[in-house]
Amino acid sequence: MASYLPRTAPRALGYLKSVARPNVAHTRPAFHTRRFLATSTEQPRLRLGATAPNFKAKTTIGDIDFHEYIGNSWAILFSHPKDYTPVCTTELGAFSKLKGEFDRRGVKMIGLSADDLGNHEKWVSDINEISKTNVTFPIIADSDRAIAYKYDMIAQEDIDKKNELPLTIRSVFVIDPSKKIRLTMLYPASTGRNSAEVLRVIDSLQTTDKKGVATPIDWNVGDDVIIPVPVSTEDAKKKFGDVREVKPYLRYTNVGK
Repeated sequence: MASYLPRTAPRALGYLKSVARPNVAHTRPAFHTRRFLATSTEQPRLRLGATAPNFKAKTTIGDIDFHEYIGNSWAILFSHPKDYTPVCTTELGAFSKLKGEFDRRGVKMIGLSADDLGNHEKWVSDINEISKTNVTFPIIADSDRAIAYKYDMIAQEDIDKKNELPLTIRSVFVIDPSKKIRLTMLYPASTGRNSAEVLRVIDSLQTTDKKGVATPIDWNVGDDVIIPVPVSTEDAKKKFGDVREVKPYLRYTNVGK
């Protein structure tokens, strides 16, 4: 957890070279210098429905092109502040244990941590040992924070400090097969995520896409769904059969599992 660990020592000052590293596609300079942090206060804004930025990176399974890795699948990209930290270790272990569930939903997982590839490969051994699992999904090496910046994974307080190489926050991006961002979650470094909630929202997104419905609070697969307001009750009955009307604007039906 970033808040409980000593910060990485400040890097040397100076302007960044204009040529990007060969394994990472840059659209902005990385966070290597106090000069950059002093002049940049705004990160990219990734809105729902926007195309997930593509990038090339080194990972624990080799070099990847992100969009090629996703292919025609859904994907989740989730970031971690640092290798060999307690919360990150528990999270990656939990996601690894759920890989079969993500596979059944046609979802590819890919993690990101703000360390180099050598650290990742050794850290994975710890994760496997502690969680009794076998991490097989890729973990991106992002020691220069190029991808973290592109995906708005840097906290404002780290940018404001201007004299330290920032760690990433805990971000989750759910991306559909057309490479559109469908859902985002942002957590501080001190708070671990709920892996079951990530599965739940993927179930919701896939159900609403397929059935043309909406899902109420705390919905899980098999529960009643909501008929969208623009659909008339008459048309809903033709499409779904049984419709339970609580209010003209709140109508339920069930689309099964």
